Order: sequence, then C-alpha cells, then structure tokens
Amino acid sequence: MSNSFPTVGIIGAGQLARMSVEPAAGLGINLLLLAQDSNDSGAQIANHVIGDYSDLKVVLEFAKRCDVITFEHELVPLSVIKGLELAGHIVRPGSNSFIYSQDKSQMRERLRAFPAPKSSVITSASGVTEFPLIAKAISGGYDGRGVWKVNSSDELSRIISEVGKVLIEELIDFDYEIAVMVARSPHGQASTWVPTQTIQVDGICTMTISPAPLLNPDLSSKAQKLALDIAHEVGVVGVMAVELFVKGDQLYVNELAMRPHNSGHWSIEGSVTSQFEQHLRAILDLPLGDPAMTSPIAVMGNILGSSKEDMYRPYLHLMARNPRLKFHQYKKDVRPGRKIGHVTLLGDDQVELTKEVAHALDYMSGEVDE
Repeated sequence: MSNSFPTVGIIGAGQLARMSVEPAAGLGINLLLLAQDSNDSGAQIANHVIGDYSDLKVVLEFAKRCDVITFEHELVPLSVIKGLELAGHIVRPGSNSFIYSQDKSQMRERLRAFPAPKSSVITSASGVTEFPLIAKAISGGYDGRGVWKVNSSDELSRIISEVGKVLIEELIDFDYEIAVMVARSPHGQASTWVPTQTIQVDGICTMTISPAPLLNPDLSSKAQKLALDIAHEVGVVGVMAVELFVKGDQLYVNELAMRPHNSGHWSIEGSVTSQFEQHLRAILDLPLGDPAMTSPIAVMGNILGSSKEDMYRPYLHLMARNPRLKFHQYKKDVRPGRKIGHVTLLGDDQVELTKEVAHALDYMSGEVDE
C-alpha cells in the first residue's frame, strides 16, 4: 500500500456503506462502492461503480481500484472472495472467516467448543422427535427470514422440501437477547463495545438498549470475553456481531455477522469510536479506537416502513419535542417492514429514553399523530 490515503472498496452499497461515508471522510480514506444500482442507499452519496457482486470478473476489475476490499452483506459467493484472494487482493474479513457468517452449519461446527443450542444438519424429518424446535436455512436468512419455529414433523418436512437441508436447533426458552460487537485487526488487536440488548418483533430488531440493562456486570464481562474469544477463533478482521441468547446466568451463541451490524448503530453517537470507524481502522490495520460510551445509556430504534412515505415532515414535531433525538435516514424506498432508517437517543433515564424512541418510531410510521 502506498503512503497516500488508501481506497477501501466495499462490496455492497446499502445503509451500512452509507453510514461508513462520514468516518471515512473524517479519516481521509477514499471509499469506492460496488453497487447494484445508483439508487442504492450508499451509492446516493459515495463514489461507486455498478456491477454484479456474484461475477468474479466484475469484482476483480473493481478490486484493481482498491487497496483493501470489505463487505456490507454476506451474499458474496465464497468462490468470488477466494478468487480475489488468489489474485493477490487484500480482502478483510477473509474467506477463512467470512464463511462462518454465510454458512450456519460451518459456524456451528467451528464453534462447537462454545456454548450454543444443540444442533444438527438434516435433509429429512425422519427420526426427529423432539418438538418444538428451531429450523434455519443454512445460508441467506436475515431479519427473521429463513428461521422457523417448528411444532411438528409435517411442518419440518414442508420446510425441507422448500429449502433442502436445514440446521435444526433446540428451542432455548431464553430470557432476552443481546449482541456484542467486537473488532479485530490483522495483527490481533481487539476490542468490544458494551453488550447491547436487542428487542425483536417477528424476528426483526426494533430497538436496542446499551448497555444491556438486565445483564449483571459479571455476565456482561463474560459475554465480552466470549465475543473476543470467538473473534480470535475464527480469525475475523474487521467488526463482527456476536448474537447471544441469555437464560439465567447462561449464554448461548445464536448468530455471527462479519460486518457492522444493526445492533451497533447506537455507537455512532453513543461511543467514542463508532462501529463504522472501527471497521475501517481494523481492516486497514490502524490502531483501534476507544469503544467507551459517551453517555450512560443509548437507545436506538429502527424505523420500519409502513404506508406512510413522508419521512421528512415528522421532523417538525419530533425535533421540537426532543432536540436530543438523532436521525439517520437510509433514503430507501419505503416498503412495509423494511428498515428505512433509525433514531438514537442518549441519556441516563432508560424509561424516558425508550418512551421517547418508541414515540418517534410510532410517529414516523403514522401509528400516532401527536
């Protein structure tokens, strides 16, 4: 890499790429996105080229203009990632770790020494007798898609007939869910943010509270160490989300995401170093930033699409009601249930913060009008 400021290539141009623009600009780092369309969230405000991320020739041409390649989604075929590496390009995270966010069966196998629900990969419902259980598509699932609660052998057979082999897991009657964001650099420096409680509705995260309010200090430290140990085990470079179930004083690994993640959006205002800046630092092998919180509590709420399309006019009411509320619009087409933005509020009163964020989400969706 030359002594000039590097160019980071991001495969994908959604909201995660969009939120990487500001910290990249602050650091003087050049961003180049591989977008599917110029209307993609990140492509609207950043340098980009249009191309098919599943076409190795296209991606290789894109990579020639970049010093480091990274990703904002898990859909890039592993063969393409390996093709980039074989051609001598720097790819972070690399194929040897990225696979664990793409293939749930491989993830479970690699992390078999870590606490997790009992699981197995099946191609037939024959012999499965313990219900209810959780069935997951091996790859491609997100926001509740590709995950099913299964109550009978007939249900399981229908799912298998649709998606082929599935990962089945014991149903954990957990108390709540948390996520720990962790960052790791090529030379092994690593850091974590405080654990975040994630609140899900129909498999979609609607709100996060940081630090996780129900987590005692010992379990919080245990969760952070678990995330750091997993980051080391899989050799990730960059930011990774470790999603966990909490039941009593037990932790169970649910999912991994090898990229900035929805559960870390609060860190833009709520942390000295946001997950997006930290990801850039990590993949460029720069010293990592301080992940400490800037406020006692940070609450983030996801704005989900509804029949209401005007996302600008609500500012008049919401900004007047609470000047401390921070808005992030992804400028995506509004569709019911789609994440189209988020709001964040910092303070020291969790009840007030969650009430204000919930009101903002309801007002922006049109559920309330005052």
